[in-house]
Amino acid sequence: MPKSSKQFETERIQTGVRMERRLLKVLKALAEYKNMTLGDLLEGIVLHTFEGKAPFTAETLRKIGELKGIYDLDLDASASHRLKERS
Repeated sequence: MPKSSKQFETERIQTGVRMERRLLKVLKALAEYKNMTLGDLLEGIVLHTFEGKAPFTAETLRKIGELKGIYDLDLDASASHRLKERS
């Protein structure tokens, strides 16, 4: 069986992660665009990142740029760890 078609049995759990509102909207829209669940999208992003690999193709990055515009997401990586919750 080719490496890319191997299936892995797993146990998934429900989680209550809090996330910036516009960022979540972009992620949900991207998951819908890719015809996958939000959880599958996040798992893929994390697994790629854990190996130091980029999780997105140039075409997907273009789409993310469009979605960021639609949802007024003006944050980039420099905002990481500097977000402060509105009181």
